[in-house]
Amino acid sequence: MTPITDQELHQMAMNIVGKEMEELGYEFLSVNSKPKKHPQFVALKDKYLHFVVVRVVKYPLNPVQYDVEFMNKMKDHAVKFKARTYYAGVGIANSRDYEMPVHHEDDYVVNFAGLIEIK
Repeated sequence: MTPITDQELHQMAMNIVGKEMEELGYEFLSVNSKPKKHPQFVALKDKYLHFVVVRVVKYPLNPVQYDVEFMNKMKDHAVKFKARTYYAGVGIANSRDYEMPVHHEDDYVVNFAGLIEIK
């Protein structure tokens, strides 16, 4: 069995978050799929600029919990552009056994609670 790479997991998370944002009416201005380049999404909605940081979170970590210090730095950066800042944590796990790596041949489960605004 071939495990899914961290880059592939990040791309899966980007697709999940991007689809959600599309459904919510966001207009993408910039998409950066590199895990260490932030924000991953810069988008417009209701005439406001939005910065979205996407993170893949592996089991047993909670995808809703984020690095407060890092996200506050992102928020400070966004303020310069009059933008709102969001965190999008996406938990992805092997559906047969959450402890096992996610493989190309296996189904997986997703834990995504939506965009979390950093205020």
